[in-house]
Amino acid sequence: MAKESMKAREVKRQKMVKKYAEKRKALKEAGDWEALQKLPKNSSPVRLHNRCKLTGRPKGYMRQFGVSRVMFREMANNGLIPGVRKASW
Repeated sequence: MAKESMKAREVKRQKMVKKYAEKRKALKEAGDWEALQKLPKNSSPVRLHNRCKLTGRPKGYMRQFGVSRVMFREMANNGLIPGVRKASW
C-alpha cells in the first residue's frame, strides 16, 4: 500500500499537468524555451508516475489493466478478470 502522502502528491501533479497543458503546448510551438523553463517542474507530463488504481503501488504497473502485477494476480485467482487462467503461478 502506498503512503497517502505519495498518492496525494501524484494527484497534485496530475492537476498541475492538466492546468498548464495548453500553455506548455503554445510555448513549445512558439519556441520560447526560456518561458517554458520558468513553468513549474511538476507541470511537465514526464513527471507523472503510473500507480495501481487499487493499492497505489508504483512498481509492476500493468498499463492495459491499470493495476499492479500483484493485484492482477489476486484478481485473476478470484476470477474477476475474464479470459485469464492460472498457468504456473
